[in-house]
Amino acid sequence: MKIALFKESRAGETRVALTPDAVKSLVAEGWAVEVERGAGVLAHFTDEAYLAVGATISEAPAGDVNLRVNPPTVAEATQLTEGTLHLSFLSPLLAPDVVKALNDRRITILSFDLLPRISRAQYMDALSSQATVSGYRAALAGATYFDRFFPLLTTAAGTIRPAKVLVMGVGVAGLQAISTAKRLGAKVRAYDVRSAAKEEAESAGAVFVKLAVTADAAGGYARELTEEERLAQQAALVSEVASADVVITTAAVPGRKSPILLTTGMVEAMAVGSIVIDMAADGGGNCELTRVGEVVEHHGVRVVGLANPPSQMGASASFMYANNVLKLLALFGSKGQLNPDWNDEVVIGVTVARDGNVNHAATADALGVVHVPIIPDAKENA
Repeated sequence: MKIALFKESRAGETRVALTPDAVKSLVAEGWAVEVERGAGVLAHFTDEAYLAVGATISEAPAGDVNLRVNPPTVAEATQLTEGTLHLSFLSPLLAPDVVKALNDRRITILSFDLLPRISRAQYMDALSSQATVSGYRAALAGATYFDRFFPLLTTAAGTIRPAKVLVMGVGVAGLQAISTAKRLGAKVRAYDVRSAAKEEAESAGAVFVKLAVTADAAGGYARELTEEERLAQQAALVSEVASADVVITTAAVPGRKSPILLTTGMVEAMAVGSIVIDMAADGGGNCELTRVGEVVEHHGVRVVGLANPPSQMGASASFMYANNVLKLLALFGSKGQLNPDWNDEVVIGVTVARDGNVNHAATADALGVVHVPIIPDAKENA
């Protein structure tokens, strides 16, 4: 069976879903791989590199398995062969028209952002791998836009105090932002609504900001704050934000709008020359002033809306994403053949739709169609 690797059509995207090394592994396992011409060029993977490991190059690839980083456009979706399989960061709730176009062609739709967050799935967790890149880039952006040094410097011209960085959100991206800012010499504080994040933040080198407002939920996740809790949280954070030179916000919710952590009033409390790096700009932003891909100056404070931060490191981000793809595809087939295990909770979890039926409840609700859950054999027999 054939895997089709597509060139990304999103403006500014540099990533590609498979590296030449990943293609080599797939070819060795028995898959044929067809690569769209120029698919990896922006990540520094040439067509010749793909040819050298056994792939073919095509102007319009077609496969039994279709791989992308970002979702296809509706027009691209309608060009896919009926009854095939599609995998990308689809975010089905944000792209219902694309889901409908794919489902009308009875394509099995897989989305990385629906991957169950369980230990066994860590090796295929593309959300985490790309968040690692985003957190790193967010910290570097903070150091780039801030017009002072990050580290403590003692020089003949005087002593320069270290920058004070506040990281809001201690997930994978937040932890990487903490570690990177710490390595650059900044004094780092961190905040998260999950009390369990304290130990993680401190292990990465930050001082944890503990507030009265917490929102712990099952499995180490955070529940949504009530309006009263949200206002109390923002009031308690004003002084922390005001004393920071650089605030990095990393609170992204897959498939949904990013929560507001920084109000306009909080930004106005910051000192002139301070910086806000909003890593969640693509999802609407954690700051009320954020505009994706732009730098907004307000009362002497610059708010940087990072657009698609993983694309700023196309080679490394593609390497990590491709490894996630290999691990997940192994659950859907082997030795060059598709043979999904529909009893596997990971296989079920990432599946948006198959055979014309929508299997993801929230997506079915958004499309106004019947939800058809995938029921494992054992449960069905019971």
